[in-house]
Amino acid sequence: MKRIAIVLLIIVAMTNISRAKVDLVTLPSRDTVQLTIYNSADMTLVRESRALTLKDGANKLQFSWANTLIDPTSLEMLPKANADKIDIADLTYPPRVRNLGLWNIDSSVSGKVPVEITYLTSGLAWRAFYMGTLTEDEKTMRLKGYVVVTNNSGEDYENAQTRLIVGKVHILDQIAELARRQYPYGRPGEAIMPPTPTARMEESRSRGIVMMEKVAAMPSRAKEVKKEGLSEYFLYTIEGTETIPNGWSKRLLSFNIDQVPVINLYKYEAERYGPSVVRFLSFKNDQEHKLGETPIPGGMLKVYRGVGDQGHLSYTGQSSFKYIPVDEDVELNLGPVANLVVEPKLMDFKTENYRFDRRNNVSGWDEIRTFKIEVRNTRDINVKVEIKRNFNTQYWDIDNSGDFGAFEKVNLNTVKFTLSLQPRSIKKFEYVLRTYHGVREENWRP
Repeated sequence: MKRIAIVLLIIVAMTNISRAKVDLVTLPSRDTVQLTIYNSADMTLVRESRALTLKDGANKLQFSWANTLIDPTSLEMLPKANADKIDIADLTYPPRVRNLGLWNIDSSVSGKVPVEITYLTSGLAWRAFYMGTLTEDEKTMRLKGYVVVTNNSGEDYENAQTRLIVGKVHILDQIAELARRQYPYGRPGEAIMPPTPTARMEESRSRGIVMMEKVAAMPSRAKEVKKEGLSEYFLYTIEGTETIPNGWSKRLLSFNIDQVPVINLYKYEAERYGPSVVRFLSFKNDQEHKLGETPIPGGMLKVYRGVGDQGHLSYTGQSSFKYIPVDEDVELNLGPVANLVVEPKLMDFKTENYRFDRRNNVSGWDEIRTFKIEVRNTRDINVKVEIKRNFNTQYWDIDNSGDFGAFEKVNLNTVKFTLSLQPRSIKKFEYVLRTYHGVREENWRP
């Protein structure tokens, strides 16, 4: 049921009476409505097209925003035909009357006239989330993007064209507070001129509250999403129209890309991730990865793996990410795994090369530690593992042996071993770490 009551009061001059007669006419419903919803602020620009029935002469249009979160200071009306014959003189707010505005319209034509009514409202929001389905070899992924539009504005929007804005906006006022203000401008009787339309648009910005009470069914097919850049913002236009009742949320499919190349990498670093191996998934937002047309809004990605010919899925992990610009890489932490194990063991420890000061106190020495590391891949596919080892000093040398490949020095006190393992295989390697302490640091050379 409509929450915005709009009626047309037509003042008709009558020749047989000395005063005006007021006719009350119900305005037809919206012909079209467009919602432009920001995700960085609780702000939506609404553009409605309606057909007003005007009389030749003075007309009054009553607009009520009771039980909604519309910012009355942002209301605008423009005729879409006969603009040179229709003068929308002003919008006034009667004193001691809440949630009501009166447009004064002078018309030299009679009949139906299309107009566009625009305003800012609060309570509409959107968020993005994603589903990734890896192939069995985990070299590519089907990536689906969704947006959930939530309406808690107090107003139903039927067959609305939905546009989504990515990017931050400068906010001075909160629309929800403007909507709940007892009178739009000051106290009754004060001669305060409303701001210009441009000023209203600049001043009326707000942040929002997302409440999901009901989730509508997903459309049967992906709608086309038109995407275009707007200065520091990015605009997504969803194909067709959607009905979004007040108190509902609706999920829309924004894109569906198959065979996106991905890189799977397992990392072990006890000081950072604890005793478990952590899985990472990375890809790039570019054309080579079948993406790259637009930035990808931040959200949550849930990752699954296709299993068998029956189309079964197994859950792999999930990760949230921030806005991904075009041509930028993203690496997602999917969490710890149990099917890949890294076990470091200290096999031997000793000290040597003592140095003494004049009082025969120890002033320098070397510490030698021998580590054995076993890596077990219990998966049925090839995997790549990065193992980082951190030392408590920058003065060290390392000797290594075993099936591990070369190590890489990451920084002053960290090295990285990179291993590739066949399905259901084990690799072992050892390294001997010599660290220099006290005056022995003087003998160390990088």
